[in-house]
Amino acid sequence: MDSAPLVVHDFFTFPGGGERLARTLAKGLGAVLWGAEVDVTAYPPGFFTPECSPRSLRAFARAPFWLRPSDTARLWWAFAKFPSCSPPWTVFSGSLSLLAHKRIPGKKILYCHTPPRMLYDQRKTVLGNVSKWRGMGLRALMAFYDKAFKEAVADMDGIVANSANVQARIKHYLGLESRVVHPPIDTQEFQWLGQEDFYLSPGRLDPLKRVERIVRAFVRMPDKKLVLISGGSEENRLQRLAKGAANIRILGWVGEKRLKELMGKCIATVYIPVDEDFGMSPVESMAAGKPVIGVQEGGLWETVGLDLTPEDRGGSSKVEGEANIRERTDGQGKMLETECGVLVPPDPGVEDIIQAVRYLTPKLAGEKRGACEQRASGFDSSIFLHKMQGVISSLQ
Repeated sequence: MDSAPLVVHDFFTFPGGGERLARTLAKGLGAVLWGAEVDVTAYPPGFFTPECSPRSLRAFARAPFWLRPSDTARLWWAFAKFPSCSPPWTVFSGSLSLLAHKRIPGKKILYCHTPPRMLYDQRKTVLGNVSKWRGMGLRALMAFYDKAFKEAVADMDGIVANSANVQARIKHYLGLESRVVHPPIDTQEFQWLGQEDFYLSPGRLDPLKRVERIVRAFVRMPDKKLVLISGGSEENRLQRLAKGAANIRILGWVGEKRLKELMGKCIATVYIPVDEDFGMSPVESMAAGKPVIGVQEGGLWETVGLDLTPEDRGGSSKVEGEANIRERTDGQGKMLETECGVLVPPDPGVEDIIQAVRYLTPKLAGEKRGACEQRASGFDSSIFLHKMQGVISSLQ
């Protein structure tokens, strides 16, 4: 390991997009994979292979007892104690992993999924959800974290953003330039498997994914079926909310095989997160030939919508005058139909979701299959690995 290249990710405790990216990068470029904490039991069989299985810093077990109330502090401590090594290059994936920068020589590249949202665009929300006394401690931790993060970023030889959306955040909050390399999608593993009578929600069950609004919309549409295939902090509450709604099924985390099966058989997916960094689920949906009911925010512009940067839109979430977008208005707000789906207005209400679901009928969804598959091909894992190899080579 001492002279092997490294991919260092924050942690591996659930099968999210960042974890898949780190695994793909390490496996594709022959690097050793590390995380501050690893729980392989949280992943479906075959997610990791013997030659590409993450090594753990065991942050939760080894951190001093006085750091244990804060997961962030424990992970930070673990990276600060990274073992001695001499890699030719290291890719840091996430917002905490790069805090190991002082312990790792060689060329350093940050693959930035987003600048830490708790420090920047979601700061007020995070502080608003804790008590006054806990908020005092949290502000102190944020101040230390902000200083350490900026020092680590300054030590990087290159910064890669996962989307134009994140590239703009890096520029706005850190004043730094970056290069966009979209996350990898194994597009060939997602296939059209027909069209059954349900819509699919693949988003993690937490507040930033707005899954509650999706559930509330389908509670009011008993003639439309919804299947949710993730877990998260809001799972129990959403189970209660959907209780008695025979048209809604909450399956929790499912294995990759089951995910691909449901993706391939649904009418369309519904994915409306708050200013998503990029969003791999919509691309997986399109790879299976399934359009997306998305939102006019964040990375959805680059996948389901047009490939526009925030500057192209003049800082606005509105897009007008583009030939391949048609506007539909029913008096409840504006939604945009694209070749690959429908985008509801920013911060959508339940009525916006209902309108989009009823508009994106099975017939219309089927007609978008070819365009979806074509767009998804531009995000294939082979393209990602080629571009990342180019970034690494340019620094050596």
